[in-house]
Amino acid sequence: MNRSVRWSTVLATVALVLAAGKVGAQSAPSVAGCPLLPADSIWNARVDALPVDPNSASYVASIGATATVHPDFGAGQWDGGPIGIPYTTVPGTQPPVAVTFDYADESDPGPYPIPPAPPVEGGPDSTGDRHVLVVDRDRCRLYELYAAYPLADGSWHAGSGAVFELASNALRPDSWTSADAAGLPILPGLVRYDEVATGEIRHALRFTAPVTQKRHVWPARHDASSNTSPSVPPMGQRFRLKASFDVSGFPPTVRIILTALQRYGMMLADNGSAWFLSGVPDSRWNDDELVSWLRLVPGSAFEAVDVSGLVIDPSSGQAAAAPLPPPPVTTYTLTVTIHGTGKVTSSPAGIACSTGACGASFPAGTVVTLTPSNGKFRSWSGACSGSGTCRVTMTRNRSVTARFR
Repeated sequence: MNRSVRWSTVLATVALVLAAGKVGAQSAPSVAGCPLLPADSIWNARVDALPVDPNSASYVASIGATATVHPDFGAGQWDGGPIGIPYTTVPGTQPPVAVTFDYADESDPGPYPIPPAPPVEGGPDSTGDRHVLVVDRDRCRLYELYAAYPLADGSWHAGSGAVFELASNALRPDSWTSADAAGLPILPGLVRYDEVATGEIRHALRFTAPVTQKRHVWPARHDASSNTSPSVPPMGQRFRLKASFDVSGFPPTVRIILTALQRYGMMLADNGSAWFLSGVPDSRWNDDELVSWLRLVPGSAFEAVDVSGLVIDPSSGQAAAAPLPPPPVTTYTLTVTIHGTGKVTSSPAGIACSTGACGASFPAGTVVTLTPSNGKFRSWSGACSGSGTCRVTMTRNRSVTARFR
């Protein structure tokens, strides 16, 4: 992997971003002043208008249709360490240290600019995944390690490691792992409190599943399973929260996360517990709120997404312009109340009242014509008056009363 900062790459990326009116005309998410991958990265592509994957139902069932979402991040501690995957930033002058790897043939060799006592997933005494994530904020370069342990001489040993140029859409060589099982970067898929505090998450999230397929799909580069069943999802599979799932009643912090899952979805990046969302530890999270509300979201509320139509080059994470869902149509309700014996119908159709009250919704600006029949009509009141035909322009909710003898 190329370690040098190439201005040609940066300028090309800027050109792509400037041309990205088709991609949504928004800047990329950022961290420490660096883009968190280019604006047209697949991580930053909306998927709410993409087709459902043909294997969606079986994928969801294999992960767990009744299992619920769980935040794998928070403010407190679990098993003596912080909850989530932390990261740190360093200046370009940070002295690099040597790193050796168990999977050296699929890892980017050191040295890595690891500062003294960096945050480690699970804490310094943990025995879990022990991810270490470091952003060189001057070079906009991301260094990630898996199973990272400091050695007495100041060097580090890790299971695997990867370096990502944050201004580039380059993917790792196919079949290579990273610090993640899917061969993808970790930091771009984490839920970060600072981002939630802005009111919007504009990228896909990272999640885990108990069983994955011995296969990976774009943009993933690696898989970690011996299961060949087509009923279980491959690494890199994108999922989204269904548009029909009502998020309006959730507290603001959780609603922002769920809205991101509807718009950008989440990418299967590792083997683990069902529907566990990855995030950064932060003292500002409300653990009780996150856990109690996210557990109201079952696996059945998700669907797998087919992102193959966004592939430009299978060796690049650049995504083609993703279609956006049509803007919601504003509608207003017209209510008609009948007094006496008669009938009122409408054009366009929707109103057909013969007794009591009825109503129908019409797009904003629609001119609705109400016609009385089946009785001796006397007069209109409310949004109409007189005794002739009633025409109502739907610029807000309207009510009309029709009086018959």
